[in-house]
Amino acid sequence: MTDTMLAVFKTSPEPGGTEFRKVPVPEPGPDDVLIKVKICSICGTDVHIYNWDSWAQNRIRPPLLYGHEFAGEVVEVGNNVEHIKVGDYVSAEGHFFCSHCYQCNMGMRHICGNLEILGVDTAGIFAEYARIPAQNVWKNDPDLKLEYASIQDPLGNAIHTVFAADIPTKNVLILGCGPIGLFATAVCRKIGAAKIFCTEKNYEYRANIATQVGADKVFFKDADAYSKIMEATDGVGVDVVLEFTGSPVAVNQGLKLLRIGGTMVLLGVFSREFCTDLTDNVVFKYVTIQGITGRLIWDTWYRMRGLFKAGLNVDPIITHTFKFSKFFEAMDVMRSGNSGKVVLYMD
Repeated sequence: MTDTMLAVFKTSPEPGGTEFRKVPVPEPGPDDVLIKVKICSICGTDVHIYNWDSWAQNRIRPPLLYGHEFAGEVVEVGNNVEHIKVGDYVSAEGHFFCSHCYQCNMGMRHICGNLEILGVDTAGIFAEYARIPAQNVWKNDPDLKLEYASIQDPLGNAIHTVFAADIPTKNVLILGCGPIGLFATAVCRKIGAAKIFCTEKNYEYRANIATQVGADKVFFKDADAYSKIMEATDGVGVDVVLEFTGSPVAVNQGLKLLRIGGTMVLLGVFSREFCTDLTDNVVFKYVTIQGITGRLIWDTWYRMRGLFKAGLNVDPIITHTFKFSKFFEAMDVMRSGNSGKVVLYMD
């Protein structure tokens, strides 16, 4: 095995500010594994880091090797590692947990009080090799497609969100057709939602994918979405709203379209505080609101495995593939919004 590797670093605190670097291959500690990366994908978080928006400015400390969605093969294991073997086909849970804080002890490792996120707080995986704590490594089924193995982080976000509500046989409104919203659409269809409505205000390309993965009706920049959805639900409203935009306007629209006694699940991240009429839209409507972050460890991953075995098809969402050396071209495509998931194969 070579002593050095090619890796993508956020090198300077500015838009772009990214370059390839040749760096030493990391050595696994006694509780770590070293993985040869075979495929990785670009997340919205990576776009935030690349664009150097306000979130990135407050969170990221360059130089940082970023990226967190990937799959690969284990090439070395630490002395204390017993359940992972050289040659295993793996991905990883990107929320690094301590296993001893209150949240971890209560079974909520995904919101660990000492949480570190792969490729945000620690060195990431846009590289030929990645060092990962063994407790965060997930063994993939040997027959799982490489592309699917690489997108389990965002798909897991969608699955966590979907299973936080009662979806089978119910009418569902999905706010936002970004990759996670599209994954949620596919999952809702697979587990038996009655009607699936999607809204998208920015990218027609993504709105079209929503139809391919199971949406009954997609509203792209449609000012009449409210009246059309109310008509389609006989004036009752939808049973469940899944929010993926981080848009105050979308949340208020979703609350108005939610039936009395319905459930709203929020995964979108909001850049500012906003006002809503809690009295009429939540309290008097007996609405349940649930926030979501990350994936339940390992509940979400087992659900994901089960969905794959049941034939979940997310092929239409994986729209672009590049060689790793074409990282900047791939990032431009992802930033354009005219894509679903963008994956990179190691050269």
